[in-house]
Amino acid sequence: LHLCRHKNASATRIDKREHKSVMISEQKYCTFLLAGFYMGVDVRSVQEVLRNQPMTRVPLTTDVIRGLINVRGQIVMAIDVRRRLRLPARSDERSPTNVIVHTADDVFSLLVDEVCDVVELDESNMQPPPDTLDSPARDLIRGVHVLEDRLLMVLDTARLTDTETLKQACLQTEANPTEDLPQPPHRNTLSPIGRRSDDPA
Repeated sequence: LHLCRHKNASATRIDKREHKSVMISEQKYCTFLLAGFYMGVDVRSVQEVLRNQPMTRVPLTTDVIRGLINVRGQIVMAIDVRRRLRLPARSDERSPTNVIVHTADDVFSLLVDEVCDVVELDESNMQPPPDTLDSPARDLIRGVHVLEDRLLMVLDTARLTDTETLKQACLQTEANPTEDLPQPPHRNTLSPIGRRSDDPA
């Protein structure tokens, strides 16, 4: 991952001599920013990270599916994760970054604002998504990790790229384009879903 820096987010390093069950619980995530929110996906599902790519629009689709890109001869569908989670659209002057992920069936591009670190966390510490999240955002988040200064929301790449749920997302976006993720009520306070209120959107 050329745009990610590796970072061990654990407070202590696990000794290789420790019990295997402890080591198995460690999980790495490729993290990124999305409208100021800190999110991540299992790094094992990430094929590569690419800067903004030329894109071909797909007729008769909503802005959830931004278009198709060519990744070394392979045609890949680009999903705007902002719109998938019903967040505000990205401003025209900001070019997205492509996080290329593979699923059991296909390869997709997740369009995000900025790729951050690869972090290693204890999987057993993952908590359920906050009650403040509404569908479809809640359905697309596997869980959250509570970090020192924010929450890391772990996205479910399988559901995020599922064909049927994508169709439903397109219909929901057309019918009701309002935001699903709640906004923090005060400045300089940590919101329930992982960003500070003074972070840029």
